[in-house]
Amino acid sequence: MNITYLAQESSSGNPILNMAVFLVFIVGTMAVVMRAGKSTKDASDFYTGGASFSGKQNGLAIAGDYLSAASFLGIVGAIALNGYDGFLYSVGFFVAWLVALLLVAEPLRNVGRFTMADVLSFRLRQKPVRVAAAFGTLFVSLFYLIAQMAGAGSLVSVLLDIHEFSKQAIVVAVVGIVMILYVLIGGMKGTTYVQMIKAVLLVGGVGIMTVLVFIAVKGGLTSLFDMAVQTHGASQTIVEKGYEATQILEPGLRYGKTEISKLDFVSLGISLVLGTAGLPHVLMRFYTVPTATEARRSVTWAIILIGAFYLMTLVLGYGAAALVGPDKILAAPGGANAAAPLLALALAGPIFMAAISAVAFATVLAVVAGLAITASASVAHDIYNAVLRNGQASEEEQVRVSRITVIVIGVLSIVLGILAMGQNVAFLVSLAFAIAASANLPTILLSLYWKKFNTAGAVASMYTGLSAALILIIFSPAVSGAKTSMLGENIDFAWFPLSSPGLVSIPLAFLAGYIGTMLGTPDNLDDLQAEMEVRSLTGVGVEAAVDH
Repeated sequence: MNITYLAQESSSGNPILNMAVFLVFIVGTMAVVMRAGKSTKDASDFYTGGASFSGKQNGLAIAGDYLSAASFLGIVGAIALNGYDGFLYSVGFFVAWLVALLLVAEPLRNVGRFTMADVLSFRLRQKPVRVAAAFGTLFVSLFYLIAQMAGAGSLVSVLLDIHEFSKQAIVVAVVGIVMILYVLIGGMKGTTYVQMIKAVLLVGGVGIMTVLVFIAVKGGLTSLFDMAVQTHGASQTIVEKGYEATQILEPGLRYGKTEISKLDFVSLGISLVLGTAGLPHVLMRFYTVPTATEARRSVTWAIILIGAFYLMTLVLGYGAAALVGPDKILAAPGGANAAAPLLALALAGPIFMAAISAVAFATVLAVVAGLAITASASVAHDIYNAVLRNGQASEEEQVRVSRITVIVIGVLSIVLGILAMGQNVAFLVSLAFAIAASANLPTILLSLYWKKFNTAGAVASMYTGLSAALILIIFSPAVSGAKTSMLGENIDFAWFPLSSPGLVSIPLAFLAGYIGTMLGTPDNLDDLQAEMEVRSLTGVGVEAAVDH
């Protein structure tokens, strides 16, 4: 039998078998969460796991947090359909860690305690900065959650062969409910252990798939690329769905045909590279280790795992193009997001597909749990405690507010995730990166490295970056006016030509921070500025409380 078309001749496997494997993973990880949850007693345990993890453990957890549904489902699908241009997501997501390692990881761990706002408000006025930082955290987390929910809906829909929108919506709702339970029961400790387990399983599973792809094509990369070009070039669906070319080894299949698409590519690249250092749920992981040295070590471990994973996505993406084909991928529930599980089915049958999909499902659960904790910590620690209660709220109150926030965020992400089910999750996550790079990163860098930076500059930078990114996304082809838009091409209110807003919103945020600082009143907090500089560079006084 010609293995190139094996996937086309197969179904999605046995739904009962698929769900049985899923349940084993869910029950197993829930057992881990419940055991860890028994030691979650105070706010430090709930938010940061008591800062008790080693650099190696935290590196695994960071990889588990970062390698989301976008990394596995979205990128493999993007490469399978768009070839070289799809691989740009892998490059951007990986290179971004160099920015995080060199500029952010160590000083952030030295200055902060629970959240990103601890750093931003250290030498500035607490209330206005914490409120602005909380808004940035909430919107980044929400956009990231939407992508994960959409990925989960696509994944389970493929396994159960569900095409009806209403049934897919039920799947997304169930994922959201399980995620809420994970966080409410286990907090950061339980979530971290699940992320470590998931990182090992995901990287290991992708490694096995990579080996199987080379065995299937009976050769190396050259044989794989030749087969991918042949299968991709024979597809009529590519043209029908709005994809412009059949040659997937050359740049320009998605970006580069027009001047606007070239700018869109630059905008996407800037957002991906700068976004990681502004992602609140990734930054929060630096507080789960006891020292800045362990924070650096954890990033090193994360880079090794993440780099290996993204290199293998190249093989899996072209493997899906060769062995599954774009027709089968685009016809499946979830579209591009179905490429990875369909490749697993083509390589080793329904049991392997169920196992790989269960790992991907655990990936979604772990990532959304981490996001939910980050959002809830921002509301409870930054808004409720620091702003509404003037720092007088007890740890029990903060944890209670956090858990209420988890429920609210979970419900909201379920609703928006249902609306975004047809989108490639890698693209959806890129929007979250753009918001993080616009709303958070400029203020983090200016706060850490510019002595004159003041509260007026911080507030101006965060609100300008956040509002610019959100407005440009809403009025871009990502939402309306194109075949690939969330609302389709029949609804068109897009006036901003780029799908990714980073090219405009990130410079605006830096500019607003500079102008706000120049025009604003100095904070006259020189002692705190000096203390922050010493702590960020040396780590002296790390254990001291930051709520002053």
